[in-house]
Amino acid sequence: MSGNKESIMRAVVWEGKPYEVAVRDWPKPTIRMPEDAIVQITTAGLCGTDLHIYHGMLSGDDIPFTLGHEGVGIVVEVGNATEEFKVGDRVLIPCIPDDGHFELESTAVPNLISYGLGELSGNLGGCQAEYVRVPFADDSLVKIPKNSIHDLDYLLLTDILPTAWTALNVSGFQPGESVAVFGAGPVGLLCAHLALVRGALRVYSIDHVQDRLDKAASIGAIPINFADKRKGTASQQILAQEPGGVMRSCDCVGYECVNPDLKIQSNYIIQEATIITSTGGGIGVVGVYNTMPSSIGSPNAGKVTGDIVVPVGTIMFKELSLRAGIAKVYELIPIIKELVEAGRVNPRFIYTNEVGIEDAPLAYKRFSEQKEIKIAFRFPWQWEPQPYVSQVDQIADVDMKNVAGNGELSNGTKKIEKFKKQKGKWVNA
Repeated sequence: MSGNKESIMRAVVWEGKPYEVAVRDWPKPTIRMPEDAIVQITTAGLCGTDLHIYHGMLSGDDIPFTLGHEGVGIVVEVGNATEEFKVGDRVLIPCIPDDGHFELESTAVPNLISYGLGELSGNLGGCQAEYVRVPFADDSLVKIPKNSIHDLDYLLLTDILPTAWTALNVSGFQPGESVAVFGAGPVGLLCAHLALVRGALRVYSIDHVQDRLDKAASIGAIPINFADKRKGTASQQILAQEPGGVMRSCDCVGYECVNPDLKIQSNYIIQEATIITSTGGGIGVVGVYNTMPSSIGSPNAGKVTGDIVVPVGTIMFKELSLRAGIAKVYELIPIIKELVEAGRVNPRFIYTNEVGIEDAPLAYKRFSEQKEIKIAFRFPWQWEPQPYVSQVDQIADVDMKNVAGNGELSNGTKKIEKFKKQKGKWVNA
């Protein structure tokens, strides 16, 4: 892509090729409307929703587009109608921005806009980039102080902490109840953590990846490996420990969930949840269930459907509630942000690595293969508090060796390795 160097940035791009992302030169966003702001990204996240795109399941035909909907950064430009924010403000970017409309009437189809989803959600740019344009900035950004709270903590407020909170809410959770959380990925682990913080009696964390189950056990959840056929299915294992079942079940996985044979079975979690949830209890769903035809942008979409068979008879006779929902991120941030700043919620335990943006192809690959739980893309900035240094294995293991195409690590990984060796002092390698 040609152009003035100052008008170009680096960004992670979806080009419609399953299991591939690219890092490209991309036009730097500019102010389009007087209510806009431009934010320089300091930290961006890699989310499970990004994996649905990466797997070729979730995209429109208008490709390429930039990826990512979790971001923290610094305001570098504002439109002349932006009143609450100024250049230099440190901000987090809720994944669903304000759309400038106040809905007075019910709608049959929601109008959802978000970053990094292309034409499916408003054609906004992605946050896995050096800069992003934020529409209606006064109602789409949250100011955060230049204090000791790290980007990595605030980043989780932009999507997955509110989503985990919502899973409990839509399940009907009340303190003193037992909870089963399906999935020990980023959202599932945070859901288990929040359930314990909010007073759950017991929390079961259900997955098949041992590292993730170990992480769940480390925060006080009871790990359940549903693929361990010696112990039985998830429902068999939980009912052996909790004969009356759990009052609440939370689906933090969605339609790419797998059965004990590790084959995709989109209704497996809902089926298991109806078995283990106590009579009169509730099931909350925040994992994505999407149905769309195969297309240029999502060639694998037709292989998995979100329109699943649900055991309505069981739900009826057990008097269960089943409710799904997309998190009202902007509304929930003030509540959860206070808990994070007070140290009551400690979400940073889910991170397993930080990488430079040039290593996005490898980061996506490792996340898809469940070798990582949560990855952050990091950009240096002058006010950074003491950086977090991952205690897990270096991301630069054997399967990274050909990322740069010549058997060497990419520049982004060299920076991160040097960064870790310098014990928390950022080095512009």
